[in-house]
Amino acid sequence: MKERSGVLSVKRETVLTFLVLLVAAITAPIFIKQQLITGTIVNAAIIIGTVLSTRDGLLIGLLPSSLALATGLLSPVLAPVVPFIILGNAILVLTFAYFRKFNFWAGVAFGSFFKFTFLYATSTVFIGLLAPKLVAPVVTQMMTWPQLITALAGGLVAFGYFKLTGKLSTIR
Repeated sequence: MKERSGVLSVKRETVLTFLVLLVAAITAPIFIKQQLITGTIVNAAIIIGTVLSTRDGLLIGLLPSSLALATGLLSPVLAPVVPFIILGNAILVLTFAYFRKFNFWAGVAFGSFFKFTFLYATSTVFIGLLAPKLVAPVVTQMMTWPQLITALAGGLVAFGYFKLTGKLSTIR
């Protein structure tokens, strides 16, 4: 009986952590209008969520953009970018999940690089075709180097979280 109680408390903690991460990823863009800060928070939430489970990381990478668009928090002119953001987040999650088996920092570095590369390539090719001409240069800029910086910074914040909570062993 006691063993089952321990499993239940771990699950409860995991669920609560997931919910806090999801709320942070959803609300950061609402309250903080600075891409480098917001992106760092969202990427940290994605990376921490991925340590919980790959599924959690994917959900955290999917839901904020989808909800922002569905509720009108994201400008409709940015709607064509949402699928690319979601795919970029999925690339971060899957790459991080794979490489973290070897080393947390390798996961952060490769995940950040592949997310950045995907968003850079798609923004330079497709955003100009999909977004209105006046918005395309701004959106393209948002999808380039800031994505690499915020993904790497998110990895640093995630590492700090695991260090502060005494859960460094969970990242290996």
